Amino acid sequence: MKSALRRIRVVLLGAAVLASCVALGSLNSSSAGAATSVSAFYLDIGGSASLGVQPTLGYPKGQRTGNGYADYLVAQEAAKGVTLDLHEIGCSGETTDTMLHGGDKCYSPPDSQLNEAISFLQTHYDENGVVTIDLGFNDLLGCRNDWTARQSCVNRELGSAREQLTGIIGQLVDAAGPNVKFVGVGHYDPFLADAFNDSRHSNVAKGSLNVVHHLNGVLRAVYESFGIPMADVGEVFRLDSTEPVAVAGIGTVPANVAEVCLMTWMCQAAPLGPNIHPNDAGYEAIATAINEELTPW
Repeated sequence: MKSALRRIRVVLLGAAVLASCVALGSLNSSSAGAATSVSAFYLDIGGSASLGVQPTLGYPKGQRTGNGYADYLVAQEAAKGVTLDLHEIGCSGETTDTMLHGGDKCYSPPDSQLNEAISFLQTHYDENGVVTIDLGFNDLLGCRNDWTARQSCVNRELGSAREQLTGIIGQLVDAAGPNVKFVGVGHYDPFLADAFNDSRHSNVAKGSLNVVHHLNGVLRAVYESFGIPMADVGEVFRLDSTEPVAVAGIGTVPANVAEVCLMTWMCQAAPLGPNIHPNDAGYEAIATAINEELTPW
């Protein structure tokens, strides 16, 4: 119950922050208590999560919303006296392969999300900027049916993601100006909820946790090779915590499963669930993890 109440407070707080920032525009340094007031662009790169996709009654499979982690990050930075001009260029289903070589459902060749990002960074070379990169998870979804039995699939996709993400980041860094801050975005494991939804899937849930750990390790290594921090999304979703937690309406489940149930749509009944995307609380938690990796201006 404590976890449930904590998440409810997070949602209410996030909504209040967003509402106040919309009403006031951006907070100046005196109201936020910051020493200086800074303006910067925010280029948000990635797949559906980068766009704040959530299921709605009209679009139960998910649609873009204004309550994604990018929106919460803008609000959190505004509270510190930093005005971020948000540019979301993500594409649902984007993988490192489609990012690098094209073929997604949003950009027509020869255009691509990567080309859009490079062009944007070159155009804004002399400006302050923040870039978040949220890639890698979609690369592995083709291996999902049986993570353990399809280990060769996982290994192949992780190796490919490592190589392709390295190429993507290299091009982005080369195009960016000296005052641009990059932050990589790690991943949570929505499929931990498979064990909650169907006890027959407990082995699948355990296998997915192992895969997400390996994915985060690969991503962190690539980001660190460029001196880029990675937001520890797994930590805010308590990936490694298995202590029993009692959650209202759900029952007693391991803490990592509870967090997935509380911060995504995976434990919701149809038609809104199960859905792998974060809810408002989940997106705000991801924003906080990103914010912790942003150095002061």
